[in-house]
Amino acid sequence: MHRVLTLLFLLSSIINFAQLKVTAEDFQSNLNKEFADAKTSPLTAEDRNIFKALDFFAIDTDFIVEAKLVKSKNEKSFAMKTTTDRTPLYVKYGVVSFKIKGEDFQLNVYQNLDLIKRPGFKKHLFLPFTDLTSGDQTYGGGRYIDLEIPKGETITIDFNQAYNPYCTYNPKYSCPVVPAENDLIIQVNAGVKKFHD
Repeated sequence: MHRVLTLLFLLSSIINFAQLKVTAEDFQSNLNKEFADAKTSPLTAEDRNIFKALDFFAIDTDFIVEAKLVKSKNEKSFAMKTTTDRTPLYVKYGVVSFKIKGEDFQLNVYQNLDLIKRPGFKKHLFLPFTDLTSGDQTYGGGRYIDLEIPKGETITIDFNQAYNPYCTYNPKYSCPVVPAENDLIIQVNAGVKKFHD
């Protein structure tokens, strides 16, 4: 009986990760469509005219993690630095703790106080991070992941869905600067790579 339950658990885990891989593939496909469309692309007209696809790391399920989310208490809003003079108000929503390849990590997750007032974004969480690929294989200023507040105390983080700030592609955009405490001391070889060398 124990062996049967173990086998069922392993099978369900494999199916779950297979679905997440499809989700990451969909994310990357949709991002490429967005960038190719003049109505939604952040690219300059010059770059869009020659755009074929963004460069992604191969999808790696080692970078799909189940994290524990501990909600912060009595956090005050703060003005997050950006690549311009704009200073949008954010609040630290909580801390996510997880393992990648057996190592323990944690990151802060935030909420944009203006964004969560918009329809469909009430549960939105913002996860910016840098890692040991930043400035080498990926954009030096770090990357972002969009999350949603879970019902329970765990949240799935798929680093294969890490994307670059729009200001990477076009200087007309103003992008939040990744807080220093959100630096991962590991190479996150997942998600989008840098656009220009």
